[in-house]
Amino acid sequence: MSDQKTTHFGYRQVAVEEKAAQIRGVFDSVAPRYDLMNDLMSLGMHRLWKRRTVALAGVRRGQRVLDLAAGTGDLSERFVGLVGQEGAVVSTDINATMLNRGRDRLVDLGIAGNIHYAQVDAEALPFPANRFDCISIGFGLRNVTHKQRALEEMFRVLRPGGRVLVLEFSHPTSLPLRKAYDLYSFSVLPALGRLVAGDADSYRYLAESIRMHPDQETLQAMLEAAGFERCEFFDLSGGIVAIHRGYKL
Repeated sequence: MSDQKTTHFGYRQVAVEEKAAQIRGVFDSVAPRYDLMNDLMSLGMHRLWKRRTVALAGVRRGQRVLDLAAGTGDLSERFVGLVGQEGAVVSTDINATMLNRGRDRLVDLGIAGNIHYAQVDAEALPFPANRFDCISIGFGLRNVTHKQRALEEMFRVLRPGGRVLVLEFSHPTSLPLRKAYDLYSFSVLPALGRLVAGDADSYRYLAESIRMHPDQETLQAMLEAAGFERCEFFDLSGGIVAIHRGYKL
């Protein structure tokens, strides 16, 4: 167990035990306009990033998939169609508001039967070892207080031969893109958040949390330290987003 007393919340330091509640406040605030803001912030690119993640997952009919930080269920929706009625998807989030919005959205689409919902903490997964064929976490790992612990939990509940996919904002690979991205993140995103969601502070936090997240190579090393093998990452949109993949062999 870590004896760390504080951790980052964006660029601020907060008590470790307070971070989860502050993250909950952010997502309680942004949930009503979450999907709209995703489309506006990424110019619709988040749909392509998620499609690429699902393609790299290689999920097949009859398999079991755990979707962590599922939010409004974009990845879960895609996995449901791949596993079929013989398989199952467990769609989870630590935030009840986001989880409920995702469940309502998928029910409205007629998606039911082979999908289950659970409010869980990625650092302490309530599942037995060797349970899932594939685990995904999309744009959620950067909000986890103890990322290494969460990766170790993913390794524990993944079956041998299974794979993990981490889709997350990352670090642009060129200096000009990095400068343009910083300008966009700290000027445009909070303004969009204020105009569309009535909340500039939450989107300022989201921009800061991206900068505090490990870069591509560091996250790959963290996956390897958790026990994953054949780890690799795929830069998308010039490194603004990266998909990390690892296997439990």
